[in-house]
Amino acid sequence: MKESKLGWVARRGTLALLGLIWLIPVYLLLVNAFKSTDSYDADKIWVPDKSFGLFANLRDAWDTVGLGQSIASTALYSVTGPALAVVIGAMAGYAIVVLRLRAGFWWFLLLFGGTVFPTQMLLIPLFLGYSWADLYDRRVGLVLIYTAVSIPLAAFVMRNFFTGVAYEMFEAARVEGASTWHIFRKIYFPLALPALGAVFILEFAFIWNDLLFGLTLSQSDPVRPVMTALSALSSAYAGSSVPVLLAAGLVMSLPTVAVFLAAQRMFARGLALGQF
Repeated sequence: MKESKLGWVARRGTLALLGLIWLIPVYLLLVNAFKSTDSYDADKIWVPDKSFGLFANLRDAWDTVGLGQSIASTALYSVTGPALAVVIGAMAGYAIVVLRLRAGFWWFLLLFGGTVFPTQMLLIPLFLGYSWADLYDRRVGLVLIYTAVSIPLAAFVMRNFFTGVAYEMFEAARVEGASTWHIFRKIYFPLALPALGAVFILEFAFIWNDLLFGLTLSQSDPVRPVMTALSALSSAYAGSSVPVLLAAGLVMSLPTVAVFLAAQRMFARGLALGQF
């Protein structure tokens, strides 16, 4: 049935209204991040100001908490952790589904079962264990934890993905004399790249925006993630310079937006193939 003009207008108008409501926080962030600290007035947060203090605000934030070092460390964690996780998750899914690992379903439950516990329950054991193993406030320690927390989602997606791949493909490759590792590397892993890319993007965004692990397992400027640095910035200013905090938050949110926009087609395709 052809949609009536009134229905079309009502639907588009509703979507436009909801979109505007959704963008209100973004508007407030942009308007106040561009204000100078002197011109900021809490009673006029809705009104743009002629002053342009974005760069000055960023310079203040950069010098106060060492954002440059935190950004470099976070880039390391956000790329290395998900990259290792998707490879390990693909191996786990391949072993469970294709190689038909004995008691594979129970191994999968054990692997994925760690996600049912709230993250807050892990913080004290992690802190004690990291202190004992001399991993506290070290980059390698954060790479390890971010890799570990990213593996269950990758394994879940890969198990679902490989279930939809014909098992005859594996049997044919084995008949041709290919080893199980060669089959994984040359056939199954390339097939799974779109789904792995979607997982990578999700985990990248999670790690970039993480606060709890960084706050618990790091303290120095060269090691702590950027969201932990922003938390320290908030404490340093104690609410006295809102534009500085907003400007830093605005810039810190750009990498995740850029990654998603650059890979949105692969992300959409990976969501479909991975059966999230």
